[in-house]
Amino acid sequence: MKCAMVPLPLFPLVFFVLSALFLTLSSVISSSNKKSKLAILNAYIWTGAKKKPLAQAIAVENSIIVAVGSNEEIQAFIDEKTLVIDAKGRMITPGFIDSHLHLLEGGLRLASVQLRDANSKELFIRRIAEFAQKISPGEWITGGDWDHSLWGGEVPSAEWIDNVTPHNPVWVSRLDGHMALANSKALEIASVSASTKDVAGGTIVRDSKGKPTGIFKDNAMNLIEQFVATPTKEMKERALQSATGYLFQNGVTSVHHLGTWEDLHFLQHAHQKNQLKIRIYAAVPIASFEKLHQFIQKNGVGDSWLKIGGLKGFADGSLGSHTAAFFEPFLDAPDNSGFLVNSPETLYEWISQSDKLGLQPIVHAIGDRANHILLDIYERVIAENENQNRRFRIEHAQHLCAEDIPRFGKLGIIASMQPYHLIDDGRWAEKVIGAERAKTTHAFKSLLETAAKLAFGSDWYVAPPDPIMGIYAAVTRRTLDEKHPHGWVPEQKISVEQALRGYTIDAAFASFDEKMKGSLEPGKLADLVMLDKNIFTTPPEKIRDVQVAMTIVNGEIVFQNFTAEYLEPADLR
Repeated sequence: MKCAMVPLPLFPLVFFVLSALFLTLSSVISSSNKKSKLAILNAYIWTGAKKKPLAQAIAVENSIIVAVGSNEEIQAFIDEKTLVIDAKGRMITPGFIDSHLHLLEGGLRLASVQLRDANSKELFIRRIAEFAQKISPGEWITGGDWDHSLWGGEVPSAEWIDNVTPHNPVWVSRLDGHMALANSKALEIASVSASTKDVAGGTIVRDSKGKPTGIFKDNAMNLIEQFVATPTKEMKERALQSATGYLFQNGVTSVHHLGTWEDLHFLQHAHQKNQLKIRIYAAVPIASFEKLHQFIQKNGVGDSWLKIGGLKGFADGSLGSHTAAFFEPFLDAPDNSGFLVNSPETLYEWISQSDKLGLQPIVHAIGDRANHILLDIYERVIAENENQNRRFRIEHAQHLCAEDIPRFGKLGIIASMQPYHLIDDGRWAEKVIGAERAKTTHAFKSLLETAAKLAFGSDWYVAPPDPIMGIYAAVTRRTLDEKHPHGWVPEQKISVEQALRGYTIDAAFASFDEKMKGSLEPGKLADLVMLDKNIFTTPPEKIRDVQVAMTIVNGEIVFQNFTAEYLEPADLR
């Protein structure tokens, strides 16, 4: 079957209103009565603002931008107490916003076994064996982020690693998070055997005798995950600190964290202890929409550091795990076209009720069939309600039917996408879906032409949280194996400025935050990043080499990668 209309079951008509979920800040501060604690001069500033897109200098006071303009204009905000930095022509942009990641899991994986670059079966096994020797018997080995395409495509099995992990249960995931490997110790702990029943919306991979090989996909992964040791509070605190520092190195000042209620409670506690140094928009599972509504009624939506209101759901799985839902089968698996993780009926109910309560559905869809069904659901809910301020999101929006692309702009659907995925998947995707379906893969340009907004992110831990690399990917579309020097599906390349918007002002819009961040304007939060080179004038193929020189959050320098030159008042005369 080709991309075509898929009818949805009829449901009762529901009318509801979506409440606005953004925070506001103080109004513009006049230079006549305010000095600044920090000023940066001699910069090339891309503000992200339509009225004044470029500037030379910026002034900050009490975590707020007080002025953006020329060196001469900013000098009116400087006195002997102002810290003045000479940017020496370096580029400054709004702080990068990662619109899709898993913050705590990313932090935990910084200390887990590293399998992302394992390019052979032997190296895969050796890395796990070496890691097992460093930990205590009984301790779980998790993380991994392996990619079987790097060693030819053979999917690992428990037999590979049982001999090197006799005392440690293993649960290591593929880099997309939709497929994972358990060793026999983990299978024993979880009581999974040949008699274990299959799981709807998931796959237990079995050998010819029906015995589980150790590979589990999507919903079937819960059979093992429920037994994996829960990280301690201390481990989470270290993970938060490590993740925050790592993100600051990449110029990321805000994140959209897609996690659990347990995550939210931990982050809330960390905020109360003043341990949050990065801004977080936290989403919880969409099935818990009533719980989130009650939580907000009692506690509010939060503040500029920790905010809630998003509900994460899933339509399907991933391309690499062959669990993304397509209209046509995979070329290398003719009997498989993927599957839906949740039924259209269930997704409709969750989205409809979430929207009724003024909450934001944030739903994962990879395959063209999954995206089509989700767009149908969104269109129906929009038709059933008069609300004018909803901001429905599709996470990934990765493989689209050509006729579905205009629907994003028409319906106002935000495409929350991860540019790094395209230069990673582009190494092998056409072997799985073919050249024709690849034409509308990561269709950045076509989506923008429909007036849709793109909110860019990384999906970290799945991919590195590196906006510079993401901009490089969106602008060049050169795959990681360098086999597409002119770009994979080059007609979908976008400009540097369009990519920057995806990591700044449009990402802020995706969380109802464009009035307080995402651009450098008076009255907005003083979150910004300084780059060592101007990415507008850097050759596209060299953008990935640009480095973050400084990251500033709330008016404070949180990362610095160069020796800054500070100016004295006398230097300004």
